[in-house]
Amino acid sequence: MRNILTSKLAAVIEGALEAAGASGIDVGALIEVPPTKELGDYAFPCFQLAKRLRKAPNLIASDIAAWVDERIAKEPWLAKVETVGGYVNFFLDPGEAGRTVVQAILSPKEAWGRPGEGKTVVIDYSSPNIAKPFHIGHMRSTIIGHSLARIFELLGYRVVRLNYLGDWGTQFGKLIVAFRRWGEGLDLDTATIPDLLRLYVKFHEEAENDPSLEDEARAAFRALEEGADEERRLWRAFRELSLKEFEQTYKRLGVGFDEYRGESAYNDKMEEAVARLAELGLLEESEGALVVHLGDLPPCLIKKKDGATLYATRDIAAALDRFETYGFDHLLYVVGAPQQLHFKQVFAVLEKMGCEWVDRLEHIAFGHIRFGDEQMSTRKGNVLFLNDLLDEAARRARAIIDERNPGLENKDRVAEQVGIGAVVFNDLAHNRIKDIVFDWDAALNFEGDTGPYVQYTHARTASLLKKAGWERADVDGAVGPDDLVEPEAYELVKRLAAFPEAIAKAAEQREPSEVARQLIAICQGFNSFYHVHRILGSEKEKARAALAWAVKESVALGLYLLGIEAPEEM
Repeated sequence: MRNILTSKLAAVIEGALEAAGASGIDVGALIEVPPTKELGDYAFPCFQLAKRLRKAPNLIASDIAAWVDERIAKEPWLAKVETVGGYVNFFLDPGEAGRTVVQAILSPKEAWGRPGEGKTVVIDYSSPNIAKPFHIGHMRSTIIGHSLARIFELLGYRVVRLNYLGDWGTQFGKLIVAFRRWGEGLDLDTATIPDLLRLYVKFHEEAENDPSLEDEARAAFRALEEGADEERRLWRAFRELSLKEFEQTYKRLGVGFDEYRGESAYNDKMEEAVARLAELGLLEESEGALVVHLGDLPPCLIKKKDGATLYATRDIAAALDRFETYGFDHLLYVVGAPQQLHFKQVFAVLEKMGCEWVDRLEHIAFGHIRFGDEQMSTRKGNVLFLNDLLDEAARRARAIIDERNPGLENKDRVAEQVGIGAVVFNDLAHNRIKDIVFDWDAALNFEGDTGPYVQYTHARTASLLKKAGWERADVDGAVGPDDLVEPEAYELVKRLAAFPEAIAKAAEQREPSEVARQLIAICQGFNSFYHVHRILGSEKEKARAALAWAVKESVALGLYLLGIEAPEEM
């Protein structure tokens, strides 16, 4: 997927290069936007061709310009070509460019391209711990992974969405002990995650004064690993009530999964992985524990001295199983940046095991999110539940809607869409590796670079087209070569043209913020155009309605790729 306009331009430049004996170059990747409009709309640098063609860059540029100039009459969208040093500068015809871009967007979506056809990407995301609340710390993995899944799907990949639940480990020994000691009267059929959280917090409070509780918890987890009936019964009850509550949150976010599989699912496969490591001579004993030495990296701990397994053991077993099951082309782990060392160790162990597909594994790291100055700790119980955050977002959005559009129908539904959209967009508009401090006023600003601003632009185009009575089919082919020639229209057209490229970059860089940023650019471009030029009742109403449709469809698609709904009214 490339820029709609530069794709056409690249085809012309490729013809010139082929004539010069330099075919097979990824021209589209080299095209630039000049620093000033006086230098043209796009530029092609010739410096990388100097060695191959044994010619100075400025002479290569002159040859390309001459070749293009001879054929420019056959390319009505191309106005003129000039050279500046080693650059070939291209000036497009605004009207022809507008017609090209709008028609491409309103054409069947095969125009987006399907580079992932026949390939499989497995995405491991969300992955909350059972028996703990779904707090805002889990939000980033959930919405980044959800967005990436939709982006890859648009590009033709077979996407497998995995929720790798944290349903195993010593914390369950702690919860079992806490339930036995202080859970009298708590019915697990009707209990909630906050009930379990209170028990978990209680355990840590008591353990500060009674360290023997930690030994009791380790013993309970060993019994769970060995399949003890009572420990298994309690663990299953904790898991089921957790999943029930998680599903409510996922439904609000529009998130779904192809498979829920927790760490516990690999109990019977971990020993196989450990045995394979032993057969390969990779396991070594260290202070009673079993480790794999990794050269420059710290050793990877495979088994504790008491025989208990660890996250690394389970992730190694899971990766082996996933490749056997899905034969993936890419396996993405959408997990916070603090786990970078963990994944380096796991990938290094798999490489030592001879897994040739280890280069298909990627850790999609992301930074922290903080709500004001609040620092979250499940052990201390001061967590902000994600559902509470979404409730507050919807409440605040409803107050803004009551003020701005008191007669709007379905206010609660729209407030939910806008509130959740504000939270999600606020996250995805930032580069994922950056830490985020959540701020209500910034996230819910209808005038800033926010989700509500993008949603409002979509609603504005929808309202405009509805008022005019223009259906999508009515404006097909409606843009002529002299219609979208105004500077504001042309600027908007170029931003629309760059949208497919932004989607491609989002996939290549595993970075949904590329989509978010281009959405903001499109919305700003449309609102600038709309502020200066009348659409309804103008001489160019039909062509401008087609432009509005192109904006509406692009914005709706972009919001969908980010996991955000696009209200028709706000």
